[in-house]
Amino acid sequence: MFGPRVTEVGHSCRESLDSVCMSANRTEPQSSSSSHFNLISEGSNRQSSRPSADMKVLWLLPLLFLASCDCIRGREWAHHGAPMFADLSVRELKAVRSYLHNLPELGLTNAQNPSLKKNSILLMELHLPRKHEALRALDRGQVRPSRQARVVVQFGNQTKPNITEYIVSPLPSPNSHQVKTFKGNKPIRFESRPITKVEYSHIDKILRKISTKIETLLKDLTGGFSYNNCTDRCLTFSDIAPRGLEPGERRSWIMLQKFVEGYFIHPIGFEILINHQNLDPEKWTVEKVWFNSVYFDSVEELVEKYEAGKLEDFPNLPDQDDIYSTYIPRGNSNTPTDIHGPKLVEPQGRRYHVDRNFVEYAGWSFSYRVRSSAGLQVFDLRFNGERIAYEISLQEAIAFYAGDTPAAMQTKYIDAGWAMGASSFELAPGVDCPEIATFVDLYHFFDTDKPVRHKNALCIFEMNTGMPLRRHFNSNFTGGYNFYGGLENNVLVLRTTSTVYNYDYIWDFHFYQNGVVEVKVSATGYIHATFFTPNGLNYGSKVFHYVLGNLHTHLIHFKVDLDIAGRENNFETIDLKYVNFTNPWSQKHFVVQSKLHRVEHKTERSAAFRFGKKFPRYTHFYNPSELNKWGHHKGYRIQLNSHGHSVLPRGWREEVGISWARYPLAVTRHKDSESSSSSIYTQNDPWEPTVSFEDYIRNNEDIVKQDLVAWVTVGFLHVPHSEDIPNTATPGNAVGFFLRPFNFFDEDPSLSSRSTVIVRPGANRAPVVQRWTPDTVGRCVTEGPFSYDGTYEEV
Repeated sequence: MFGPRVTEVGHSCRESLDSVCMSANRTEPQSSSSSHFNLISEGSNRQSSRPSADMKVLWLLPLLFLASCDCIRGREWAHHGAPMFADLSVRELKAVRSYLHNLPELGLTNAQNPSLKKNSILLMELHLPRKHEALRALDRGQVRPSRQARVVVQFGNQTKPNITEYIVSPLPSPNSHQVKTFKGNKPIRFESRPITKVEYSHIDKILRKISTKIETLLKDLTGGFSYNNCTDRCLTFSDIAPRGLEPGERRSWIMLQKFVEGYFIHPIGFEILINHQNLDPEKWTVEKVWFNSVYFDSVEELVEKYEAGKLEDFPNLPDQDDIYSTYIPRGNSNTPTDIHGPKLVEPQGRRYHVDRNFVEYAGWSFSYRVRSSAGLQVFDLRFNGERIAYEISLQEAIAFYAGDTPAAMQTKYIDAGWAMGASSFELAPGVDCPEIATFVDLYHFFDTDKPVRHKNALCIFEMNTGMPLRRHFNSNFTGGYNFYGGLENNVLVLRTTSTVYNYDYIWDFHFYQNGVVEVKVSATGYIHATFFTPNGLNYGSKVFHYVLGNLHTHLIHFKVDLDIAGRENNFETIDLKYVNFTNPWSQKHFVVQSKLHRVEHKTERSAAFRFGKKFPRYTHFYNPSELNKWGHHKGYRIQLNSHGHSVLPRGWREEVGISWARYPLAVTRHKDSESSSSSIYTQNDPWEPTVSFEDYIRNNEDIVKQDLVAWVTVGFLHVPHSEDIPNTATPGNAVGFFLRPFNFFDEDPSLSSRSTVIVRPGANRAPVVQRWTPDTVGRCVTEGPFSYDGTYEEV
């Protein structure tokens, strides 16, 4: 069958979409009945050609049978092990909550209880099994380890409030729990907890009290917008993190904005610092106010100077419709609006298979989950039954800002602290994913009392990139050709998103036919904007009246647990160096050329590459005991697509909490105790983080013939500009990395694809087309068979 095609949905195709396209898209994958190749020549009927039996290779059949059995068994074990990595089900989430709420010693109450002095569950998600336990099921077909839940509990109703994490098991019928500790038994400060809806409700109440005092000022400033007693001309707020300047604090800068579509880019120039550390909201205080580039010690001081007419250069924001922040089309367009643009179709149905969280496609198989804290993860990634990676997972995403207002200079977002994974919302068919995609619901339990269903929050689809995977036109240099060969580039895409307030991250895994995996994030959404000041131009660009788009750096961290032909791997870097020697065939001349320069890295510190230093061109992970047909060590390499750089000097305050951001690549030995590089607590306590990545490489362990983990950091600098209005666009704002085979195979594994097309000149130069898929693609793409001429001539 054919892979996906992009078709222009014109009148002829639109008329047959319901009867042809939609039925084809829903067809189950067909058996590959056309695995033999077909010969097509102009003006002749199609002929079939089948390879004849060759008695000389009969002795290979037992070996092929054994290999086939191993492949089938490996597939069965991979499928058998996939549930170990599946997110907690609704049944499991409810069972865990019920179990813990029935323990009188915990004294749990509902998360939505309006009191902050309460014990409640903040987060529940899957607790992964230890790797060696999981491998027994994946590699030997043994019984899977019991499923467990990680539960974060806020104990606020006690003399010394704290955060405690529990491991609850077995699922789905839990009957035991134990305290989960972090590396080094580091405690979790209560002030480092993520903010909740209940805490936001109390922030809203204090803002309403404050707004009552400055209502006249706000209305004069904004042309009638207010925080209280409003209908269509309302104000809202955004809060800034980290919440303080040192450990143990919980005080947040809050900035007011017009509550219109895209309110993120409607600051009004009023920012206020609220201390909300006390669990009694009545004891919260205002510590500082910033208005129109001036700091005040209290709201009363601001009101007094306003009423006395002592506020210089009082701004009056334009009273106009705020269409600039919306998606409403404007400007001239030359694109026809009476027809849709090209659409992706599957002419004969899907060519991939999804069974819950287990996916198979073109030799690939993997399991996936979307953990509520940090997002998308892929496990047990195999190609043709052979594991490439045990885990590839998103760890953290940060955006560190700069600016002239206190909110801007304080903004250092560390997104796991905002439950980046649970911020995965519904994907729009035809925009976020093709209409033909498989859409999957996700379930999260964060700051809630019941599991929350996020409908269609993940999608899986096969797409044609519009670029050949490989091709060659072999000219005969006399106006014709010897042959043409090409292979269409179809990839499987696994996608979800995280909308962390203003920003939208699109998370992609692309699986190519030639054994390559691309991991990519595309940034879009609204910029983080503050009130414009003249000095603000040192930190960004003016994008609208009184609006500054603040410069910031995005950094994304991934964990890549590679198992290349087994768990005992080595790591080397490959660069080039010049060599100079006498030309052997012309002794009076010299040859200067490049030579491979390999460096084997034997310790973790040696394999930690700093930003700002020269980065090696090839980073190569290989198995020293496994060779391919040509005598090379079987390996994979990591190729970065990134413009990232460090965001703060090493060791400077908040930088301690993101020590992983020092390294575009660091390699460590696998340890179950080093499962993540960040935590949900880092956002509000980056100064003394519960999880410190630097601890993973501080002991500088040996990494020769070890189970290795690559920690990859990618990112980019974003200086906002007028074209970021209303939203940052994805082109040019996508970064990531490739996993590319490097002598892992004996040849390009995409040779197994039957989507290849070969054309050779036949009699009278009539092209003879050789292909392994149906003659015609399908009515919604083209009704005619493949055709090719290949000649060129003067005109």
